[in-house]
Amino acid sequence: MSLQVENTNGAASGRPKGGGFADRFSMHTKRLAWIWTFLALPVLFYSVIRFYPTLDAFRLSLTDWNLMRPPKFIGFENYTKLFADPDFWQVFKNTFAYLIFGTPISLFLSFTIAFFLDRVRFGHGFIRALYFMPFLTTAAAMAWVWRWFYQPAPIGLINDFLAYFGLPQQPFLRSTTQALPSIMVTAIWAGLGFQIIIFMAGLRAIPTTFYEAARIDGLGEWAILRRITLPLLKPTTVFLVVLSSIGFLRIFDQVYNMTTNDPGGPLGTTKPLVLMIYQSAFSSYQMGYAAAQTVVLFLILLVISLLQLWILRDKS
Repeated sequence: MSLQVENTNGAASGRPKGGGFADRFSMHTKRLAWIWTFLALPVLFYSVIRFYPTLDAFRLSLTDWNLMRPPKFIGFENYTKLFADPDFWQVFKNTFAYLIFGTPISLFLSFTIAFFLDRVRFGHGFIRALYFMPFLTTAAAMAWVWRWFYQPAPIGLINDFLAYFGLPQQPFLRSTTQALPSIMVTAIWAGLGFQIIIFMAGLRAIPTTFYEAARIDGLGEWAILRRITLPLLKPTTVFLVVLSSIGFLRIFDQVYNMTTNDPGGPLGTTKPLVLMIYQSAFSSYQMGYAAAQTVVLFLILLVISLLQLWILRDKS
């Protein structure tokens, strides 16, 4: 009698005798299937938009292509031409000048501002918004405003200010020695707000109990900064060092918009590698040569990023 009731309930429920298709997999397998289902679209997007063009650049760098005819395979001639070009080494030097000077200066300024801004209570949100606003401004518009600042008096604001105090006029963007620092100031100012926000987030994430215990032990502010704040802020610092370095190695907007009359500045003293790639591809239509320059830039970015991560890695 009990067997008959069990069979009746099974038939009424409509369950298949062997269970459903999904029941054949473990919970771990089901979870992985859902994860990869949601990740499929981003993976496909990056494969088509990011990874494929990157890999295709390696192929194009071995060809001679000017958009008017099919690419012709020429081996490593583009790389031979590139490394024998004195303009490339000037551009290479400019690119690393942006990196070597821009990254530490911007990080030092942003940390200093974030450190003291974190202690401000009155108008904290308003001041933070003021610092972040340049990061939201269009790079082209910002570059043209700074270009106006650097113009001779009475047009340029800075030279007009110097003339008011009887100080000599400065050439800024028209000088082979001042053009690169002038653009670097603009680039540092543009990215300062983002770095300040990230540093402040890192400072807020440090538990206050560490500071309370340090003050009970009699440590001063400098000792607390050196022994507690900076070590615990290391993950944030590593992130900003790598991100800032990539930004300065790929600098383009400020240089292109501030030196439109003479792209790259006087005698190419401000031209970065990205601007050289742009000119080779869209001014000279040497697509294969531009692809070789792109590959070199990619390798520089890769080596610099991995080197920084290795140097700044957690050794504890």
